[in-house]
Amino acid sequence: MNFIEEDFLLENRFSKELYERYAKDMPIIDYHCHLPVEDIAEDRQFKNLTEIWIAGDHYKWRAMRALGIEEKYITGNSNDEEKFEKWAATIPYTLRNPLYHWTHLELQRYFGITDLLNEKNAKKIYNQCNSLLATQAYSTRNLLKKMNVKVVCTTDDPADDLKHHKKIAEDGFEVKVLPTFRPDALLNIESDGFSAYLHKIGEQTNVKIKDFSSLATAVERRIDYFHEHGCRLSDHGLERMCAEDFSENEIDTLLKKKLAGENITTEEAEKYQSALMLKMGEFYGKRNWTMQLHLGPVRDTNSKLLNQIGKDAGVDSIGDLNQAKPLAKFLDTLNKKDKLPKTILYNVNPADNEVMATMAGNFMGDSPKGKIQHGSAWWFLDQKDGMEKQLNSLSNMGLISCFVGMLTDSRSFLSVPRHEYFRRVLCNLFGKDIEAKELPEDIEWIGKIIQDICYYNAESYFQFPELNKK
Repeated sequence: MNFIEEDFLLENRFSKELYERYAKDMPIIDYHCHLPVEDIAEDRQFKNLTEIWIAGDHYKWRAMRALGIEEKYITGNSNDEEKFEKWAATIPYTLRNPLYHWTHLELQRYFGITDLLNEKNAKKIYNQCNSLLATQAYSTRNLLKKMNVKVVCTTDDPADDLKHHKKIAEDGFEVKVLPTFRPDALLNIESDGFSAYLHKIGEQTNVKIKDFSSLATAVERRIDYFHEHGCRLSDHGLERMCAEDFSENEIDTLLKKKLAGENITTEEAEKYQSALMLKMGEFYGKRNWTMQLHLGPVRDTNSKLLNQIGKDAGVDSIGDLNQAKPLAKFLDTLNKKDKLPKTILYNVNPADNEVMATMAGNFMGDSPKGKIQHGSAWWFLDQKDGMEKQLNSLSNMGLISCFVGMLTDSRSFLSVPRHEYFRRVLCNLFGKDIEAKELPEDIEWIGKIIQDICYYNAESYFQFPELNKK
């Protein structure tokens, strides 16, 4: 029973024409994801469907837990076939959850399977997919090529030596796999391992980090190192932006305090984070990087599962945090000095859609087009309803024509069809407006806007130097 047909999510003839003629075959720039770069460097072949599809996917884990499945079949010590069978048994109960769409879209696009996954056909589908995964066509690199991906930006710690990115570049792999600078460990001054981490960064950069000035020097050297290897984006996962007033003497004092083994208060940590974020923002702008701000989640809420499984256990949620004032202060501080970089604002709380859309509009001007972006629907919101709400808030309060489009934000090599999902939602929104006579029946012009959102805006905005290399 195949329900994902050519007109999937496309409700009228205009939607279908926009998708088929303008969106369907556009290349993909996946400018934010969590794919393990070592798997691409090694051109990994996954042993089975559980390994590539369920391991590490907390979306699936949450659904299985909601159904009351024992943790041993989710993240525990059951074998891979048993885990897959439990996932297959879960699928019929995911109706109206985006997992139902994603699951069947991925089975169809990668494996040609149009059957609805369930407990009865689990073994057959598992074996069929495993047979394909054993072939060279299903190596990680070939999976990316199969989906017409041109650029992948992974998420990488500042201390990473980027050896895997180097190998991929040296191999001449046609999909450009570029690092993204994710300095969470540099910002988390309250953590027990912070001093040891700074020592490592200092050794890498030949800088003895003893105060804020020396820290800034070391951080800038790591940014330069990433830049040399194709990095053009940073990424920051924050509950909310810190924008506290501080003096450099204060930051020096609390850094020395931390390095001496003393505890840091929450107020001191926020001053430190404010100072370092502003300094890094200047560094990003100087190099024409894009700064991504992922704001709003409350992480690791279930201490029992956190202790049992560790980070990324699937126990995070949407936070109800005040975002607007500190974010405005942070952006304005950089903007006053003409050092505000290109910035993408992502919210995980749908109540913040209009906040981000209007905040982006506050700091436009100069170049490039759409300098500050209201980022794509993220995490809990990257489903049909969330995408539509983000696209509508962006349309109502900004210019959707300047939008840099979708990303996967995923750890799975089978997640690229989320771009197709987004493109179908996008084309359907425009198609319905044409049918309602809220937009003119100018398919060629609207088709151009669709293609810009799907690919060309991102190509122009990020300015990846590697993209046009032969």
